[in-house]
Amino acid sequence: MGLELYLDLLSQPCRAVYIFAKKNDIPFELRIVDLIKGQHLSDAFAQVNPLKKVPALKDGDFTLTESVAILLYLTRKYKVPDYWYPQDLQARARVDEYLAWQHTTLRRSCLRALWHKVMFPVFLGEPVSPQTLAATLAELDVTLQLLEDKFLQNKAFLTGPHISLADLVAITELMHPVGAGCQVFEGRPKLATWRQRVEAAVGEDLFQEAHEVILKAKDFPPADPTVKQKLMPWVLAMIR
Repeated sequence: MGLELYLDLLSQPCRAVYIFAKKNDIPFELRIVDLIKGQHLSDAFAQVNPLKKVPALKDGDFTLTESVAILLYLTRKYKVPDYWYPQDLQARARVDEYLAWQHTTLRRSCLRALWHKVMFPVFLGEPVSPQTLAATLAELDVTLQLLEDKFLQNKAFLTGPHISLADLVAITELMHPVGAGCQVFEGRPKLATWRQRVEAAVGEDLFQEAHEVILKAKDFPPADPTVKQKLMPWVLAMIR
């Protein structure tokens, strides 16, 4: 059995893994795990990943979880351009720095924006107070400013003149609030130009393919009551 990737493109880290593998012509079997249906919480998927999260990777009898670990595994196993995860010590350290920072900052802000603005009221039928939504969007704004000031600055990409894993992970996060209807790039010309560079470097067709699901988030039908009951504890833990 060759490389298998367990993904749902609703998930931002899954999109990063998918784009990376496709862009670099890495052969893999796509195993869809439907988050909206709660398939990640099933006993069957727990045999692949006991943490019950996507993405997950199987390479023969080797299984790996956590998106950053998966991306790094792919860069080391396959012959990919150096700019994704540079051999140069300090250039690589800059990518590592961003990947370490984003877990509890940009990821959290973007995830909460999607769920508070769209997924709770539309998909789960749970109202979100104006105060909660305003606080969530204010937190996102602060994080976007940090992304610009600390990482992007006046560079073409987050860590230098070339795209890297840092940019791929960042853009897939930012498309979460975009899918919720947030004007993430409005009034942020440097960030908007950076997005255009990343999309061009990845390829517009692949970028749109990977984000087709999230860009339709506002059109998701309401969750089945049984599925909602199953998902609620997971959702609340995820966005706290």
